[in-house]
Amino acid sequence: MEDHQPKQGSPRVLQVLEALKQASHELQTHPSPDSADSNSSAINALLELETESDNILSKDPHLSTLSQHLATLKNLVETLKTSKGHHSIRSFLTRCCSTHCLSRLAGSIESEIQAWIDRESLESLTRALKEPLHNEDELVKLLNQFEDRVLQGFNRELQDLILKSKVFTLLESVLCDSHCSKRVRERSAFAIAALINFNKDVFVGQVLMGRTIKALLTMASPNAIRVLCTLIRLIKSPLVDEIEFNGEIPKIISFLNREDLEMRVMAMVCILEIGYFGRKEAIDAMLEEGVIKKLVELQRSELGGDLTEMGLDEDDKENREVAGGGGGIKEKNTRSENRENRFFENHPFSSCVARFAVQLEVGEGLRQRERRAFKQQILTRVREASISDAEAATIIAEVLWGSSP
Repeated sequence: MEDHQPKQGSPRVLQVLEALKQASHELQTHPSPDSADSNSSAINALLELETESDNILSKDPHLSTLSQHLATLKNLVETLKTSKGHHSIRSFLTRCCSTHCLSRLAGSIESEIQAWIDRESLESLTRALKEPLHNEDELVKLLNQFEDRVLQGFNRELQDLILKSKVFTLLESVLCDSHCSKRVRERSAFAIAALINFNKDVFVGQVLMGRTIKALLTMASPNAIRVLCTLIRLIKSPLVDEIEFNGEIPKIISFLNREDLEMRVMAMVCILEIGYFGRKEAIDAMLEEGVIKKLVELQRSELGGDLTEMGLDEDDKENREVAGGGGGIKEKNTRSENRENRFFENHPFSSCVARFAVQLEVGEGLRQRERRAFKQQILTRVREASISDAEAATIIAEVLWGSSP
């Protein structure tokens, strides 16, 4: 069994490196002479840590470049002091900042430190993913840290480390492992979504060709569907094509029947995302599976309704009649938005048929003639699913008013 404990001395090394990183960051963010006091504190911290860290950093070959940078910093300070006489740190910082040498060196120090932290974190994560049942709490912690790191934005060095570690394959393996807890599998799914956001060009293919989508739908939890919605927004039509090709549309529609309210809400959100990005085949599959009938039923429920039920108080009615007065109009709009948000919180399925129709109308997956044809199909299916002419008239009016002609 592989050892999941940190390398000997790693906590101390990490503590020293974090202090170095903070000091170097301060030197970059306050490079001007006006910030000399702040920089003096940072430069002193770096010089003190250079002496303390000599034995610690020299034990790790990956930190050799960092040790060289710190030695260069120390030599630069000494050289400038001796060549210019006994000047203050403030004077030294003012001269160095004018040539940007201090800022560049601090940037190099921070980059080296971050690279070491990334390397150590990925090694710890990959070890834990290979034995996901060993320490669940530690694995969840590492997954959260990894997700936070990649969501900071693209970094080529980090991407190289991720590819070499094959962490995507390990994440997908854990996601598909029914023996792992739901918490671990969900955190692995969020990490996969973060990787797609990190660099779609590199990782999208692995999602489309792998088992991620099937695993999310098999797990069938609100968080799993939440991740699926994120992936649809990131990958768009190609992912919806894959979902439809694999015959997963009926399963997504069936989630609208779940007793768990959060699951039903996430299923509706997923359907709206598919409506926006889906091509003709995906929309056909949803309509054939009876999505309009199910949405009509949800809109009819206590958690449904239509937006006309929000109502207006007297102040809002008066404000609506005001033709000028920008402040009053802004205040009115804020109140209306707040009321609408509260209404949707209490009635998540309100106007859901019209919301679905609008997604098709303004989305990216359909041609104009396909949009027109689907609108007519929606209207026909609304009439078939309604229990009264009044209900049909209300929903049809929302569909017609909510989308363009």
